[in-house]
Amino acid sequence: MTRWRYAAATDVGLVRDTNEDAVRVDATLAVVADGMGGHAAGEVASTLAVEMIARVFHEDETVDGLYAAVEAANRLVLDDAAANPERFGMGTTVIAVGLTEDVAGMVSPTLVNVGDSRAYQLRDGALRQLSDDHSVAEEWVRMGRLTPEEAEVHPRRHQLTRVLGMDQSVDIDIVSIEAQAGDRLLLCSDGLSNELTPDQLVQLAGPPMPLEDAVDQLVTAARGAGGRDNISVVLIEFDEVVSTLSPVKKTVSTAPSPVANQAPARRRHSRVTWRVMFAGLILVGVAAGFVAIMHWYAYSSYYLADDQGIIAVYQGQPNGVLWYQPRKVLETTFPSAHLRPADQRALAATITEPSLNAALNYAAYLNRAWHLSRSTPTTTTTTVPVTGTTRAVTSTTTAKG
Repeated sequence: MTRWRYAAATDVGLVRDTNEDAVRVDATLAVVADGMGGHAAGEVASTLAVEMIARVFHEDETVDGLYAAVEAANRLVLDDAAANPERFGMGTTVIAVGLTEDVAGMVSPTLVNVGDSRAYQLRDGALRQLSDDHSVAEEWVRMGRLTPEEAEVHPRRHQLTRVLGMDQSVDIDIVSIEAQAGDRLLLCSDGLSNELTPDQLVQLAGPPMPLEDAVDQLVTAARGAGGRDNISVVLIEFDEVVSTLSPVKKTVSTAPSPVANQAPARRRHSRVTWRVMFAGLILVGVAAGFVAIMHWYAYSSYYLADDQGIIAVYQGQPNGVLWYQPRKVLETTFPSAHLRPADQRALAATITEPSLNAALNYAAYLNRAWHLSRSTPTTTTTTVPVTGTTRAVTSTTTAKG
């Protein structure tokens, strides 16, 4: 049997007015969510996500059940935003580990991830990152466009490419964890990982430091390093581990599978030669390919622009391509005037993004940066330790409004 002990804490940090993180941990599930969206919507998104994931997973504690839980959380955040227009644009990251049962009845840890909250494994004084950050800068690292060192200081390192609550379709990373008794897992929001180095994480989170003291030290150290974001930590230590017989490592999309409609072939009765038919098919194929390529290129990107004082998202190339003109997808709730001067100039020249999610996230980031530039930092602390064993009663820590 696989068993763990755990502790958790969440803190508002030194700059933010509210805590938009949410944390939940119990005997078989640990979740950290980092909400975003402004107007108190970030904390709504993160709280909805962790509660839905727990509810669905505990009904089916399998890999499929864990995937279904994240999928359900994405739908819930979308539905809540649709029902409450003032929460338009809210979303949340999620990093979660569940003890899942396979077909042979073996229970082992499985990780799911959407966004840039992280999971680390600590073993024998070494730290290994288990999750991939779904941000523009990290995607560029994986493509070879940036080095890891460049990504750490790149201005788009916080711009997410995946998040719950932005689209009906979201890609979810799912991976089995090869754990041993004595291993520790650290789940955290970027308010911790952005402030502390890997060496600091090992020193503060590793054994023999008790779990409760370790999470307190991690939060205190992140605040001491600046505390520029909400800080959330879940620390798990395995007492016993059984390896699964069918490990998984995949990225699964929530998009519905396409259904192929095939019509029965009809026999031709005309006496058109095969050469004429072949030539005609080539011409049609070339023409169709050209149209398809131009259509794809014309609408392959999105950009932000001013629309009568409001930041709007357009799909297409800013100046159009041939007969394809850009089209407005939606208007955000962010006034163009609520941007820093440099960001207003960038908006006037249009800001190109690779996806709708990226465009919405960047618009929210620009608006949030404007608010932060005008506000006076306040200090509010909320630390919620959660400790227990596999026999413990479920305890939940979520962001408060």
